[in-house]
Amino acid sequence: MIKTNKDKLVIQSVQGQISSPATSNNPYRIDQEGLAHILPATGGICYNVKVGDSCMKWVGDHIEPGVSIKNDNTPDNKALMLLACIGNEAQVITGNAKGAKGFVTGMHGGVDHTLIYFGDEDLENMAIGDTILVKAYGQGLAIEGYEDIKCMNIDPRLFEKLNIKENSKGILEVPVVTEIPAYLMGSGVGGATAFSGDYDIMTGDKNANEKFGINKLRFGDLVLLKDCDNTNGRQYLEGSISIGVIVHSDCIKSGHGPGVTVIMSCKTSKIKGVIDEEANIGNYLGIL
Repeated sequence: MIKTNKDKLVIQSVQGQISSPATSNNPYRIDQEGLAHILPATGGICYNVKVGDSCMKWVGDHIEPGVSIKNDNTPDNKALMLLACIGNEAQVITGNAKGAKGFVTGMHGGVDHTLIYFGDEDLENMAIGDTILVKAYGQGLAIEGYEDIKCMNIDPRLFEKLNIKENSKGILEVPVVTEIPAYLMGSGVGGATAFSGDYDIMTGDKNANEKFGINKLRFGDLVLLKDCDNTNGRQYLEGSISIGVIVHSDCIKSGHGPGVTVIMSCKTSKIKGVIDEEANIGNYLGIL
């Protein structure tokens, strides 16, 4: 079993409130063909959109599964986005659902929402504005003997459940549902850091969606991004490998699609994907 520095990592509180869906005086969203649509999008509580569901079937744009939280204080929200990690424990601390526990499922850049899973009964007791505290734990995670692999955005306890193995060539084998080529990565490329937020798999090419299994993607799926360097900012680098989690749905806008929050990246091919249809955080966390 690979060893990490998990015992040296800090567990620290961050929090936000359930964020309302919002719109402007112009409510239309423009699709890849230039057509205007009025659709549900980011924010709020999504009662019927969950980890393990298809991220491609919804009549909506950038749909976020479960509960979307944000802190109205911008520096505090930046800390929430930066420090919260997928798999972290989250707890409702105000409102009728006070005491309910869930876990972080991703961070959505741009709108700057942190996404949280809760069970159905708890969702029914929640309201916009309820405060949710996250026990942030994971940033700074490192694998012993693999200092060139950057880990980020994942709770060490979830990381250990991914069944990552070291092969005879010293390469880490990580379960993933599919591999995505760099030329399909769109919105978010060039971001200053991959330690916050996500970036999108472009879905404007129907043949590519079929060829690379994008049509089958689910919220929570692990994917491998080929020739994608996320060790610092997001860029193309031949031979680099990144592993990420699908955090939000497909989108109608050009250059957008399912969002990926990266959890591992290496500038060289020290990471290898092993195709596993069950490689989904919902399975590792016992909710599917």
